Amino acid sequence: MSSNRHAYAIEVVDLRRAYQGGFEAVRGITFEVGHGEVFALLGTNGAGKTSTVELLEGLAPPTAGRVTVLGHDPHRERAAVRPRTGVMLQEGGFPSELTVAETARLWAGCTSGARPPREALARVGLEGRAKVRVKQLSGGERRRLDLALALLGHPEVLFLDEPTTGLDVEARRDTWDLVRSLSDDGTTVLLTTHYLEEAEALADRLAVLHEGRIAAAGTPGEVTASQPARISFALPEGYGPDDLPPLIEWGVVGHGTEGGVVHLRSHDLQRSATRLLRWAAEAGIELRGLDLRSASLEEAFLGIAREAAGASVPETWEVTA
Repeated sequence: MSSNRHAYAIEVVDLRRAYQGGFEAVRGITFEVGHGEVFALLGTNGAGKTSTVELLEGLAPPTAGRVTVLGHDPHRERAAVRPRTGVMLQEGGFPSELTVAETARLWAGCTSGARPPREALARVGLEGRAKVRVKQLSGGERRRLDLALALLGHPEVLFLDEPTTGLDVEARRDTWDLVRSLSDDGTTVLLTTHYLEEAEALADRLAVLHEGRIAAAGTPGEVTASQPARISFALPEGYGPDDLPPLIEWGVVGHGTEGGVVHLRSHDLQRSATRLLRWAAEAGIELRGLDLRSASLEEAFLGIAREAAGASVPETWEVTA
């Protein structure tokens, strides 16, 4: 680890990236990633994730703004940054006729201070496939080989682009455990993923990109807390939604009915649930199928995307005023 330690492992300030023809994929984003932190970049296709990561990896210069990795510009000072970072791309593009061991040795020969290839393969569970040709690997095994090669140089910063695509459930969980252990050892990890459960399980903090801008950022808990909790139940025969008291007094911010089930949205789940149960007890009715839950990261992600697109609630919901 370098003794010249910068305040942040990654720092991004008003970063912009435009392509030929004027399309701006990244539109002024700012965030920082601490040493040893796992940071996730989320967003729908076309949100600007890949364009941002390419700038962080030094593959292109920004159109405007500033990015530093370990205190250096990753594009202009690539020689100072590259030996201290590991990169796992969505597609490795390895020679198909080489074996796993040959591929690892070839990569190690191009990596400063590389660990023994056998050790890197063991960390991702590929030691038993060392003599197998790359073309004979499954899609999930190729992703594990991608990760092994990214780890060869003992990286201080590790970029993981969709690291568990194609992995089965067990391999995905093993990869999560590996990422956690790397973070515990001080490696900074920046990952992009379409698996929101993965971001929720791994990320210390995250940012949700939408059309090149950061639509939400914070810890997974902070991002999910920005979205309303949900309460759903079915009323007994003879009762309808109109029989409920004024919902705004319960802290409800939106409501709807689907298939005879009432759905409520609330930013104060405890208050709303307490009022609902008290009303049901006083009325002497049973709320069938009662379900109360905070927003998941998936619900928060979808809600943020809708809000960023200018649709705060689905058309089937009414805003409680």
